[in-house]
Amino acid sequence: MISCQAQLVTIDETWLYHYDPETKQQSMEWQHSGSLCPKNSECRNSLQKFSPRFWGDQEGILLIDYLPKGQTINAEYYSSLLVQLKDILKGKRRGKDTKGVLFLHDNAPAHRTLATQNKLASLGPVS
Repeated sequence: MISCQAQLVTIDETWLYHYDPETKQQSMEWQHSGSLCPKNSECRNSLQKFSPRFWGDQEGILLIDYLPKGQTINAEYYSSLLVQLKDILKGKRRGKDTKGVLFLHDNAPAHRTLATQNKLASLGPVS
């Protein structure tokens, strides 16, 4: 008997900060033995922050998406990611007998729009 099981796919995001590594280095200077110590450098805010989204299942990461600068996540952008994810899953599931994909995402506005729901329905099962 062959066991069929559903595959759980989830999405998560985090904020990553890019710090300037030269900040600490700039405060390091050669000093004469009798001179005053330089002020310690202060930790400055990051030059850049970004929020990658990670799509994964029980076997690991399927897709990492980095939102382009100036772009916002809307239903159209999110739907394009769903299409990419379906293509990745198709390649990964070749030869596997599964009942389907359980897709878990949060309640963000782009995730719950009618356009996103229609895209999920139109994509159908991954075979």
